[in-house]
Amino acid sequence: MIRFIAGRLVSAVPVMLLVTLISFLLMKLVPGDPAMIIAGLSATPAEVEHIRQQLGLDQPFLTQLLTWYGNLLQGDLGQSLLLGRGVTTSILERLPVTLSISFYALFLTLVAALTSGTLAALRQNTWIDQILMSVALIGVSLPNFWLGLMLIILFAVWLGWLPSGGYVPFFEDPWGWLAAATLPAVSLAMLQMGLLARITRATMLEVLRQDYIRTARAKGMPPWIVVGKHAFKNVMIPVVTVTGIIFSLLMGGSVVIETVYSIPGVGRLMASAILRRDYPVIQGGMLFVAAMLLVVNLVVDVLYAWFDPRVRYGRDGD
Repeated sequence: MIRFIAGRLVSAVPVMLLVTLISFLLMKLVPGDPAMIIAGLSATPAEVEHIRQQLGLDQPFLTQLLTWYGNLLQGDLGQSLLLGRGVTTSILERLPVTLSISFYALFLTLVAALTSGTLAALRQNTWIDQILMSVALIGVSLPNFWLGLMLIILFAVWLGWLPSGGYVPFFEDPWGWLAAATLPAVSLAMLQMGLLARITRATMLEVLRQDYIRTARAKGMPPWIVVGKHAFKNVMIPVVTVTGIIFSLLMGGSVVIETVYSIPGVGRLMASAILRRDYPVIQGGMLFVAAMLLVVNLVVDVLYAWFDPRVRYGRDGD
């Protein structure tokens, strides 16, 4: 296992370099001049050119790329063109906000989807199964930005139960954080709840038809032991894979949701950087997101061995 993890970390290096190269190329293809945005509409061509030289935007593409890689090897993601601060500092300040919302949404997804999917499988073809799967289908069909706006209208404007936006740090006010994070987390999680619930139901139905489940039932084991101990652990193997994908989608969806709810996270920072052509922030943000997704994939692979002892990595199972 240790050698497997080390190998995955080594293989992640070229992936990260490829991500930075693609992001760098895409930024050069996007229309717009950061120097003109910084200088303002009233700036003269000489002022715009001066800013372009200060930022190094007048240099050849290859020179800019090599400079970027050289700074990256030193742990320097550069300076934001518009914030006037280090990219690493700007991202790290906002990363806890995005992670807290994403993990909250993941928690809601797992609890709701695993419960509803398992219950639907145990009550197959009944009204309970039909209602739960209909709700799951609705969740899959709703765009998260539209759902976010509807939740704001219902719970913030009409009922006044929850705030319409903003963010409260958890360690400053846990209840304030819960109130501010609930609507964004639900908006993020609704789509993933529907997807995971349907997968859980299908997998549970398949597992319940296995011979060892029939044997456990024939021995007179209580239903909660048959489902909770024997069936559920095998259901979790494909669920773990989907959970890794879901977390990646939650991180990606934060760009839209953080904009809708005015949350000062990495997603909103990235959206603002894209609109204002802040190249260093966009490249640094993509690098951070890619690194986190690689870590999530590694964790998913490690969890395989925990849920299924038959899974082993490496020749000797270390």
